[in-house]
Amino acid sequence: MKHLTHSSRETQKLASNIARKIISSPLPGQRGAFVVALKGDLGGGKTTFAQGFAEGLGVKEKITSPTFNIYRRYKNFYHFDCYRVEKPEEILRLGFLGIISDPKNIVLIEWAENIREILPAGAKWINFEFVDETTRRIDISPLE
Repeated sequence: MKHLTHSSRETQKLASNIARKIISSPLPGQRGAFVVALKGDLGGGKTTFAQGFAEGLGVKEKITSPTFNIYRRYKNFYHFDCYRVEKPEEILRLGFLGIISDPKNIVLIEWAENIREILPAGAKWINFEFVDETTRRIDISPLE
């Protein structure tokens, strides 16, 4: 599914709607966490998307990119930023496998391509492409 958003708020609204869909109709047979893998250029809209996604999950705290601490937890929602991760083993030391194995968790990962080889096969990929100052092309793998 491809989307064009023309403002930060449009990107957040799209993300919020996706999050609401996830929590309203869990996938049948899902064994681990619901993992959303964000990929794209710097400034492509990943953190803006994460903010809207958290809003759709009901998170009240301000969402910022956890670039230096790698992840933040908001109840059962985990927001990872793997921009600085050079080897997937780095994230494993943070208990990543335990987090993604719990079916109650929802995990959103910015710069997921940096840890692609340790992500579960069912991760839902969302690609962000910078079109211009305000426009983003967002390509979402099917949630079904």
